[in-house]
Amino acid sequence: MELQIPKGTRDVPPEEKIAKDRIVGTLKEVFELYGYAPLDTPILEKFDILASKYAGGAEIMKETFRLNDQGGRELGLRYDLTVPLARYVGMNQNIKMPFKRYQIGEVFRDGPVASARYRQFTQCDVDVVGASSMAADAEIVALAYAAFRKLKLEVVIKVNSRKLLNDALDYCGIPKEKQEAVILSIDKLEKFGINAVKNELNEQKIEDSKISRIIDITCVNGSNGEKISQLGKILKNSEGLKEAEEVLSYLQNMGCEADFDVSLARGLSYYTGTVFEGILKNSSVKSSVCGGGRYDNMVGAFLGKEGYPAVGISFGVDRIYDAIAEKQESKQKTSTKIYVIPIKTLSESMKIAQQLRAAGINTDIGLMERGPSKNLEYANSLGIPFVVFAGKKELEQGKLKLRDMGSGKEETVEIKEIIKKVRE
Repeated sequence: MELQIPKGTRDVPPEEKIAKDRIVGTLKEVFELYGYAPLDTPILEKFDILASKYAGGAEIMKETFRLNDQGGRELGLRYDLTVPLARYVGMNQNIKMPFKRYQIGEVFRDGPVASARYRQFTQCDVDVVGASSMAADAEIVALAYAAFRKLKLEVVIKVNSRKLLNDALDYCGIPKEKQEAVILSIDKLEKFGINAVKNELNEQKIEDSKISRIIDITCVNGSNGEKISQLGKILKNSEGLKEAEEVLSYLQNMGCEADFDVSLARGLSYYTGTVFEGILKNSSVKSSVCGGGRYDNMVGAFLGKEGYPAVGISFGVDRIYDAIAEKQESKQKTSTKIYVIPIKTLSESMKIAQQLRAAGINTDIGLMERGPSKNLEYANSLGIPFVVFAGKKELEQGKLKLRDMGSGKEETVEIKEIIKKVRE
């Protein structure tokens, strides 16, 4: 038997897991700074929930893992954290509004495997349910900027409105029943270029004159203000344009400058208004590292009634990790701060390790009866910053030999002094 993992998945070794936990910890800090509370939901959902017409749409269903349990019930692995949120709110209608939650968990997509694209990956979602004001949309974009600043990554966040795209397609004479397919094609403009999008639209039997109008509107140039001004002359009384302008105004008020991109659509059909997407500057990771938007109909549809507007954003931890990893030469392989090396003093050394742990210091100990040089080699390979030699002579004096692995400096000191130095 050849040992392999499924294509599109990967093991996460300690050096990656430590870095990812640090990313998640940073994101949690920012989420809670903005007033969001944690939520967790099952990885498995009923398939009819995931396949609901109010959920992700036909495109995402092609990538949904489907299975049956032993009772013959149809289940699916969640493909995002938004549909489970809508289902949760629907089952807990006594929640105080607005409901501001974040969730961090594994999601699954049976889609094409490519660089920085996996079949199992971690998402970090932030959502507000119950707030219809564009201030909520702007706050989420501001939160995303704050998160990437804290992660020391430069990001450009693009903002648009699905309502605006629908208004534009109405102006271009595209029938309502064709608009969703046209929007999915528009979303490919930046990745595949104008010619590829034109070809797709031709295949959808859209007339050349209408295609030209679509391209002219979605590729409008200039500053945010100039784009809004140009579109305002064409799309008079567009609610989508007004909402986009309002979001950009709130962002400017909060000291954030997003990029108004009329071609941005986002692929999921549940978006009803604002959409946004984050792309890193100066990185080999070209895919978006965060994305989201407003989905005012999903939660209400699960409940069979209106009044549950919602907006949210999702962060891709794996892609963020890839971007950070390419900038760092060394990777931390353990969270251990100090390594105790027994020199024929294993029993006493175990007590010492417990004292260090009781002081809140991450401590490991040599358990394999290896000599000092082998233990040093092991500690060095993991990048442990300090080593303690516990020899009989030192123990008789009530002291231990401490080595700083970075400088190589050694000193014989009492354990309380070791605790002080390691904590510095």
